[in-house]
Amino acid sequence: MSNREIVGLFELQSKLKGVVESSLPARIWLRAETGEVKLHSAGHCYLDLIEKADNGGVRAKVQAIVWASTFRMLSPFFETTTGRPLERGLKILVNVTVQYSQLYGLSLVVNDIDPSFTIGDQEAKRQQTIARLKKEGMMEMNGQLEIPLLPRRIAVVSSENAAGYRDFMMHLHQNEFGFLFESVLFPAPMQGDTAPAGIINALEKIAEHLDSYDLVMILRGGGAAQDLVCFDHYELCVNIAQFPLPVVTGIGHDHDYHIADMVAHTSVKTPTAAADFMLDIFAAEEQQVAFLSRKLFIALQGRIESENGKLDKHWLKIANALKNRASQEEHRIELLESRLVSANPASSLEKGFAIVYKGNGRLLSAKEAKVGDSLSVLLKDGRLECEIVKKIKI
Repeated sequence: MSNREIVGLFELQSKLKGVVESSLPARIWLRAETGEVKLHSAGHCYLDLIEKADNGGVRAKVQAIVWASTFRMLSPFFETTTGRPLERGLKILVNVTVQYSQLYGLSLVVNDIDPSFTIGDQEAKRQQTIARLKKEGMMEMNGQLEIPLLPRRIAVVSSENAAGYRDFMMHLHQNEFGFLFESVLFPAPMQGDTAPAGIINALEKIAEHLDSYDLVMILRGGGAAQDLVCFDHYELCVNIAQFPLPVVTGIGHDHDYHIADMVAHTSVKTPTAAADFMLDIFAAEEQQVAFLSRKLFIALQGRIESENGKLDKHWLKIANALKNRASQEEHRIELLESRLVSANPASSLEKGFAIVYKGNGRLLSAKEAKVGDSLSVLLKDGRLECEIVKKIKI
């Protein structure tokens, strides 16, 4: 018992502290991947740095801290350069000081960070995928499909519990215009390593019933940048590009633009914007119908007024023609009346003429008249019975 060396915990930790801190440089550039990232109310940033094994498991892990005074400078520089905040799942290159505390154990203090390393790792893969898709002619393939004039039947690929999907459904089906749509959800994971295969599986199910849908919508609704890396997956993007129906993506916020957006027929920023995309199609068609209806109404009104004008002219022409014809007929009648009046024997008698009849009532001819014949002489105011006493030739 007396031969054993016994040390206290503090003494042991102090020896470890001395060994660790004396055997390492004051500052080390460390390559790692970010695990959990937490921001303290005082402005400090606490994060886990990890290294993964080939099978995806974590084989090394250490806690690190970025003090508030340093984080205020590093955070905006990193986010501006990489386009994303310091968050889980990023491969980073950091300058650290190794510390060992008797109370808290091993920890790292982050002094600096190289954002070009993070950009280089993920962006290199992304650019390789884009170049490959361009070479294979995939970038414009889905965009060449034609969206139906009024696409009512929508196949939706999303997570049933996602807030973005609920926003889409509410905005689409409770729209103020009263437009009616049919939407069917094909559930799929929308982040992580399983997302590409899950979305591809959903697309394959939709492909079994192509005649039932007008287009496909893939909805995610934003999130951490690292959560959306799955939408840069080559196999997923190939399936979107080659899908036989137009694909609309709404998988991120304004600062996110993924390869899936590039190969899709149409890309919008959010699920709500995807609903607006549908509503805009119907609203534009409604406006077009209203415009054409108004144009048709004006054209018909103009045609009616034109035809009414022509009818008025025809009626006026007919009325004038009838008036002229009536005047002509009245004049003709007057002439006939005048002729009748002139031909009336009474008119001749009024002028002092006389009508001579033989005794048998026949009009007398001078050639037939003989001395001694009895005559009847008709005057305007009476008749005389006479006898021919002498015949004189003229």
